[in-house]
Amino acid sequence: MDNSYLEKLISLTENGLYNENDPIYITAHRGVTAYSPENTIPAYEKSVELGYYTAECDIRLTKDGVWVLHHNGDLDIFGEEGTIEDHTYEELCSYKYIRGANCDREGLKICTLDEYLDVFVGTETRPQIEIKTETYDTLGSVVEAVEKKGLAAQSIVISFDLKQLEIIHDLNPDIELWYLIGKITPESIAEARSIGGNVWLSPCYDDNDDESITLALKEKIGVSFWTVNTVADAKRLYDLGVRYIETDIVRK
Repeated sequence: MDNSYLEKLISLTENGLYNENDPIYITAHRGVTAYSPENTIPAYEKSVELGYYTAECDIRLTKDGVWVLHHNGDLDIFGEEGTIEDHTYEELCSYKYIRGANCDREGLKICTLDEYLDVFVGTETRPQIEIKTETYDTLGSVVEAVEKKGLAAQSIVISFDLKQLEIIHDLNPDIELWYLIGKITPESIAEARSIGGNVWLSPCYDDNDDESITLALKEKIGVSFWTVNTVADAKRLYDLGVRYIETDIVRK
């Protein structure tokens, strides 16, 4: 993969956190939110333009069964009442973003999983999909959406719910899975490995110390930390041997 995108993240290169022979791979958490509100198409288009390794989104089911991108269950980002699950997709499309960068951008609306996936077709940036709705019997539609776009091998599906990941793996073992956790423990490593296939850990950075971080590396399980928002924290992980991080914005 072309790692030239790291040269565009000036705060990283100015602080010496770059080696083209041993790079760090960065996930744009909810897209490039300095450019557009989180979980919106322009935020993901910018992540592709900048060459991020992955761009993470959050998906929830609407009242009428449409997967849309939205982090919190509430509608505060629109200044509306209720939750995603209380509204139809058509209703949600009528709401305007009132929070986030350039939220008055013309045509900006809540987007579907299909629209999100379209951004990554033909690119090297990987879609990373966090399942927020507590559901099991509708996960097949997520897999079908990824397969329809030809993105099964490129996509990453993440969840705090181990059973959801097990179901995704059974439906399509080509999809890479990341198990969201707090602190890395022998138990969480064993849980991830129990699924089989290509399963990583995605731990909370603030919940881990040097001992737990190095445990994952010693066990040779893939690991990507969230959310790493300073160069000092990114460099600490890099020096410990971690090469994958998720960030809102890496800054000095």
